[in-house]
Amino acid sequence: MMIVDDVENGSLGPYQDRPRTFPNMRSKPYTPLIFRILMGINVRILVILLLLGSGYVFYIGASTSPIIVFVFSVCIISFLLSIYLTKWVLSKDEGPPEMAQISEAIRDGAEGFFRTQYGTISKMAILLALVILGIYLFRSTTPQQESSGIGRVTSAYITVAAFLLGALCSGVAGYVGMWVSVRANVRVSSAARRSAREALQVAVRAGGFSALVVVGMAVIGIAILYATFYVWLGVDSPGSMKVTDLPLLLVGYGFGASFVALFAQLGGGIYTKAADVGADLVGKVEQGIPEDDPRNPAVIADLVGDNVGDCAARGADLFESIAAEIISAMILGGTMAQRCKIEDPSGFILFPLVVHSFDLVISSIGILSIRSTRDSSVKAPIEDPMAILQKGYSVTIVLAVLTFGGSTRWLLYTEQAPSAWLNFALCGLVGIITAYVFVWITKYYTDYKHEPVRTLALSSSTGHGTNIIAGVSLGLESTALPVLVISVSIISAFWLGHTSGLVDETGSPNGGLFGTAVATMGMLSTAAYILTMDMFGPIADNAGGIVEMSQQPESVREITDVLDAVGNTTKATTKGFAIGSAALASFLLFSAYMDEVASFANESFKQVDIAIPEVFVGGLLGSMLIFLFSAWACSAVGRTAQEVVKEVRRQFIERPGIMDYKEKPDYGRCVAIVASASLREMIKPGALAIISPIVVGFLFRVLGHYTGHPLLGAKVVAAMLMFATVSGILMALFLNTAGGAWDNAKKFIETGALGGKGSDSHKAAITGDTVGDPFKDTAGPSLHVLIKMLATITLVMAPVFL
Repeated sequence: MMIVDDVENGSLGPYQDRPRTFPNMRSKPYTPLIFRILMGINVRILVILLLLGSGYVFYIGASTSPIIVFVFSVCIISFLLSIYLTKWVLSKDEGPPEMAQISEAIRDGAEGFFRTQYGTISKMAILLALVILGIYLFRSTTPQQESSGIGRVTSAYITVAAFLLGALCSGVAGYVGMWVSVRANVRVSSAARRSAREALQVAVRAGGFSALVVVGMAVIGIAILYATFYVWLGVDSPGSMKVTDLPLLLVGYGFGASFVALFAQLGGGIYTKAADVGADLVGKVEQGIPEDDPRNPAVIADLVGDNVGDCAARGADLFESIAAEIISAMILGGTMAQRCKIEDPSGFILFPLVVHSFDLVISSIGILSIRSTRDSSVKAPIEDPMAILQKGYSVTIVLAVLTFGGSTRWLLYTEQAPSAWLNFALCGLVGIITAYVFVWITKYYTDYKHEPVRTLALSSSTGHGTNIIAGVSLGLESTALPVLVISVSIISAFWLGHTSGLVDETGSPNGGLFGTAVATMGMLSTAAYILTMDMFGPIADNAGGIVEMSQQPESVREITDVLDAVGNTTKATTKGFAIGSAALASFLLFSAYMDEVASFANESFKQVDIAIPEVFVGGLLGSMLIFLFSAWACSAVGRTAQEVVKEVRRQFIERPGIMDYKEKPDYGRCVAIVASASLREMIKPGALAIISPIVVGFLFRVLGHYTGHPLLGAKVVAAMLMFATVSGILMALFLNTAGGAWDNAKKFIETGALGGKGSDSHKAAITGDTVGDPFKDTAGPSLHVLIKMLATITLVMAPVFL
């Protein structure tokens, strides 16, 4: 019997005894067009098409290199494993009907927003593709392209095709992240009724499915593109392109992935944090009701936001991170092999693809190592989920060291420098250690088991202001250790590569930059497991919301609360990991940009002199871009949250029966407000990021033309990129860590410390958490995407600056 009937009949009993009904957010199920087309094809025809497609992929792979065949094989096996994980997760029950109803409402809202958001992004991508096509049709060609017979038209269509493919794959990666999270959340909630370990295993395997698909798609997408260009252009045949120049044609793929990831992160981040802030300010602070209480009109919008912001956006984000790192490392590997006259450069070029193929293997082992115990039950003591996840990560790290060493011996051994592979293996070890240290540092500053967060929680006992001051100071302090670690890793990796014994024609060492690239690959060699831990967070958060809304016993809520707190820490640690990898990848892309400018200008371009006034101004503009972008992203959350607050207050005033469970909140209204506002608000900061480097570079190019400095535009953009990277890394570290610490300080008080829920300390902590929400889930994550997108857009648009 529904609540309306209960009200009319006067038969209201205890709330948890009454089934809840939640409204659909749309009229019919949504499935992306590409999947609808595939589902409409006869199964036998689809199997034949898949076999033909696989045959073609392996044919071009075999025509390119046995290494490509290896990469294809591993990716296909990982996709099969992801299908197994999907079936395993979906075989779990959804619990009682009220849980399923809540989950369906969340799924409807998430898929509806995804459809609208990615429809908007796709239109902008097509428009940008036309701009790129126009630029490339009128640009000059490099001497290498002229000698290989690739004209302007061919180069233009190759770049645009790569851009659109990268954008499409990034969008699919986001959809995969969202698809699994909206189906796994209710299954984690149901598993929590039985045991904490089973709930943990379901959440991890759901995240593992998304991670394997995202990483596998990034690897196989670049491999297919590389092999297709290799065969189509007749690479390495007389009078055609050299294999060492081929990776430059893949830059458009990285730009497309970055473009989609930036808008996905902005739109999803604005959505999730505006709903969260609005729900908390009115629900917790003003009305005094618990988090995720079904009486809160914004609660469904908040839970939907976890999926579109933390799952869909993060899937596109990590896809872009891996794509950018692979392409930049392939470019530098090809450049070094060409300068050092290495006979077979394919190993140096394809090495990044092999590293991430092994990443799929070792991360799969780490994911499967997390299993439920036979004697676990809801009454058993709750194990520390972070310790269990850490064990899986340790297994993955050990395997990463072994496979990375084997990969360097297999692909980077050369007779010109027999011991070079060992130096590069040590570069990889530097990257792996850097990743582990980054995870530990972020965990130290954001986990309430450690002193910084407990000190922040203690500051809440003296008021809202002291909580804000302590949180800001913690975030500022947290930038120091990561910067020191990045600095040591870049210098160590550079000198290990520099002393590898690889020299150019003049006898000068030439392996330094490639050593840094190998360290970046080492840092991302466990990316699939890192993404698994990241996806675990929002799935656990959603599970806790479903448990609260469906009024499950307190023992079940205790399990999901523990998982949720750990999920906050894993989300923060993976963001720290992403920032570290962004710093290293941006350094590589910056070097690739300088090489490309030198190729177009046909003159040396190895240094950027900031003593030149125009170049210094370019640096200032780069730093300004970071602060202005962050301001616009945070203010977008604030404006949208104000609309949510007004709507929630209106419903509590106009429907006083909501607090007594006599009237139902209008969840759909809040979802509609947040969805439309977030799509509107994401345009301005996103456009700023794309237009700024192009406009600055073009204006200073014109200035340079009239003042007799032909490379002025390229130099100013280089300074802009350099300063933006440095400022962006520090700002992202501050925002992510401060936001995560504020959130877990609130969680710590909610465990019963300092007066527990409802106390003055708790209210102050909620204020801090509210301030930190746009920091850690909107501006912070968007910044490290912005940094890499600036690097890729300068690579693609280099002709505009010359």
